[in-house]
Amino acid sequence: MKETTLKYVLKNAYDFNGSINDKVVLGMVLKEKPELKAKVPEVLKGIQAAGKEISKLSKEELKKKLAQLALELLQETKEEKVEGPLKPLPDAEMGKVVVRIAPSPSGPLHIGHAYGTALNYEYAQMYQGKFLLRIEDTNPENIYPQAYELIQDDVNWLTENGIAKVVVQSSRLGIYYDSAEKLVQMGKAYACTCNGDAWIEMKNQGKACPCRSLSAKENLSRYAKLFGEYAEGEAVLRLKTDIQNKNPAMRDFGIMRIVEHIHPKTGKTQRVWPLMIFSVAVDDHELGVTHVLNGKDHADNAKKEQIIMGYLGWKSPSYQHWGRINFEGFELSTSKTRRAIEEGKYTGWEDIRLPFLRGLRKRGYQPGAFRKFALGIGLTLNDKTVSIEEFWKSINAFNRDIIEPDANRYFFVDSPAKIKIEKAPAKVAEIELHPNYPQRGKRKISATGEVYLCKTDIEKLEEGKLHRLMDYCNFEVKKGKYHFVSEGYEEYKNSLKKGAILHWVPVKENLAAEVLMDDAKVITGYGEKNMEKLKAGDIVQLERKFYARVDEKSKDKIKFWYLHK
Repeated sequence: MKETTLKYVLKNAYDFNGSINDKVVLGMVLKEKPELKAKVPEVLKGIQAAGKEISKLSKEELKKKLAQLALELLQETKEEKVEGPLKPLPDAEMGKVVVRIAPSPSGPLHIGHAYGTALNYEYAQMYQGKFLLRIEDTNPENIYPQAYELIQDDVNWLTENGIAKVVVQSSRLGIYYDSAEKLVQMGKAYACTCNGDAWIEMKNQGKACPCRSLSAKENLSRYAKLFGEYAEGEAVLRLKTDIQNKNPAMRDFGIMRIVEHIHPKTGKTQRVWPLMIFSVAVDDHELGVTHVLNGKDHADNAKKEQIIMGYLGWKSPSYQHWGRINFEGFELSTSKTRRAIEEGKYTGWEDIRLPFLRGLRKRGYQPGAFRKFALGIGLTLNDKTVSIEEFWKSINAFNRDIIEPDANRYFFVDSPAKIKIEKAPAKVAEIELHPNYPQRGKRKISATGEVYLCKTDIEKLEEGKLHRLMDYCNFEVKKGKYHFVSEGYEEYKNSLKKGAILHWVPVKENLAAEVLMDDAKVITGYGEKNMEKLKAGDIVQLERKFYARVDEKSKDKIKFWYLHK
């Protein structure tokens, strides 16, 4: 079974550029070995284990290993045909696709940003192309200085260091100035000094303003004055378009303006800044972007960018849009969240209650979970509403698939109360670190009959039933006291009066522990002594409770962050 599983995992990974679809592989395995239909859970575990084993292999290494194991499967693969979990992009060539994301530095990334980032990255992977990060900071009035570093860190985490190049627009002003000057020289742009309200009225009526008919020479002179003589709001550089276009937004839109606000990168040295559509058009050309994938609310911007590129004789990228994704029940406003942090309502961007990647990452969520979520939605124009319950159900399922194989088990008792089981033997209980991976070994817990249990568990213990401390002993309750009955699990399993199975921690050997929950409340208790071997960053399953990530560990205490069930 292992060899059959491995060869089909290799084929699936090779065909889809490293992505593995467990269900597709399962279908291939069962087609060749129908007798394994009775062992589907075991086969799936084998597929996941094989996937992890080959996850670091390059395309060429996958090919070599597949050729050694099953040359006939490699020969079936049509390398010229680009396939994957996403629908193909138009006019896309293998190895030549360049995509980008372009956040503004108003704060770090949240779950809404994760979808677009993951989708662009997965397309770059699908075509063995390049994924760019461009930080659009040409609006000095809406910049959170720390965001430059935070965004890059978030994107690197989400793509597992998949950024081919990082570009910051404020470092490229000279390129924008040259392109704007060229448009003025061509008579395609003009410096407008009209009153703003008056200009809007003329535009809405489809009428040209007086500045539009000035000569290129005069407009070049005016353009130069933007850099020193005009005050903020006195002049705007506009692109000449169809002044009677049916869509008023497309009529002579602005491309450069004066902003006196101090910029965190350039200070007071620059006062002329491109508007987003202009800097985007110039950058997409200069950086060789082949496909622009973003929300359909950018459809008009795409048309404007194409006009700019057309005037300058540039080939425009292929524009593909997705529908609006409404994350219902989440507060995803970066500016509102920033204010709430400043007011002390949250501890920072990593606050466990926030839907921002920094906190989710600290809890133990894996980047692959968010990428799988994006792949599941894909590139579609249909609008989608995702409820808070639906979102976490999907993300948690994807994340569980990733962390489960590595998450060892440990006992943790919150709200602890001590009980003594009369005549219970002294024993060293041996419990598997992971029930699905017995080869990983066992953890040992010394027990003497005095144990901590959760208060709520104690309250539910019924008299007249046989209860069990996991992997230690069976006991019963009589008149408020606890009496040893037997050790073996078989006796418990065969009892006609089965009660509760309980996780426990010995009173004599334990480690103080606490868990920060997703509502920012802290639960405290004791963990088994084996937790001393854990280190910050480890993800474990606290048995019969939930997954958690180790945040801090000292000699006397271990602190976890709640992940999910």
